Amino acid sequence: MNIILFDQPSFRNQLKPITLTRPIGKVRIGILTIDEKWEKNLDSKVSFLSEEYLNKKFVTNYSYLNIYINASFLPNTDLVKAVLELNENETLVYNDFPVAFCSSLKFGYGEQNISSNKNITYTGQRIVYIKELPHLFLNNVQQIQSDFDLLTANRLSNKIEDKYTAVYNEKNIFIEDGVSIKSAIFNAENGPIYIGKNAIIQEGSLLIGPVAIGEDSMVAFGAKIRPNTTLGPVSRVGGEVGNTIFHGYSNKAHDGFLGNSYIGEWCNLGANTNNSNLKNDYTTVKVYNYNINDYYDTQEIFCGTFMGDFCKAGISTMFNTGTVVGVSSNVYGSGFQEKYILSFSWGGKSEGYEKYRFDKAIDVINATMARREKQLNPDEIEILSYLSNNNQ
Repeated sequence: MNIILFDQPSFRNQLKPITLTRPIGKVRIGILTIDEKWEKNLDSKVSFLSEEYLNKKFVTNYSYLNIYINASFLPNTDLVKAVLELNENETLVYNDFPVAFCSSLKFGYGEQNISSNKNITYTGQRIVYIKELPHLFLNNVQQIQSDFDLLTANRLSNKIEDKYTAVYNEKNIFIEDGVSIKSAIFNAENGPIYIGKNAIIQEGSLLIGPVAIGEDSMVAFGAKIRPNTTLGPVSRVGGEVGNTIFHGYSNKAHDGFLGNSYIGEWCNLGANTNNSNLKNDYTTVKVYNYNINDYYDTQEIFCGTFMGDFCKAGISTMFNTGTVVGVSSNVYGSGFQEKYILSFSWGGKSEGYEKYRFDKAIDVINATMARREKQLNPDEIEILSYLSNNNQ
């Protein structure tokens, strides 16, 4: 069985800037990334079919017979069963969207001509699918619970040994090996709390489930982690955070509020960085949409910041409701920032933005990654060069 997670172009564009540096299948929602969910459910490795500029890093592995799965659709028990039952030249359909199809053909990105396939209508439990930026935080509650059940089935949690930590509904808390917890409050009455391997929960932290803290991540002392929050691996987060996903390797180590947001990899939010997630007039929030190159009405009242990888925000930076920040931008200055900031931007609304010199941006990224004993590889530099040259 050869599994390929394919990006539907319109969905992919609507999920930028998060998907500027990765296929949809590599997006984190809940505890796991989408490809990790499928691999665990199918007990099989997957590959990716996305835009050409991503192909070197995220290769497509073809076989004599392939099951192509729309990467925006997240697995559940019924969906996994339906996918495994597909025969060659059959397409599984849900809400008029192709969810999966079986074919011996080697399709390229956006080239899936499956009109001659036999359509099979999916009739199982409701499928969660991600096709717009707000869908990421809107479905995070359900995905934290789903991933929690998947990861903890038939396993025993480590005990919370610290006598100064208060625990509510301990059976809904799972602690992996090597975790350090001191003088914290865990409230899992309304949703699970998952703490990954070697994570650190510092003194005075408050975690209200559903919450997921990734491997080697740290919740800074006095932090208030509100429900529906995911910290991906190797993240450092303090202050007040709710309804937000940190993809991984990103820092918000100091005070400041962040809500209804998605922060990519290798980002750093300076002290007292805040975002607005609710307009003063309580009207719905408009967000920049890469698919139409314009703003659209999300129909959501609560909507925060969506930040691509490798971004930095100076101290006391303020992001408005529905702000989109492209990859490798360095944002600072007084007042609210623009609601759409191009990739490789340097500056702020009050000072003006200029193009971030590519060589300097790469130097800064490598210096950031060196703190975790990592650096960009040639394929990643090529991806960033493409984005810089094409004003993505």
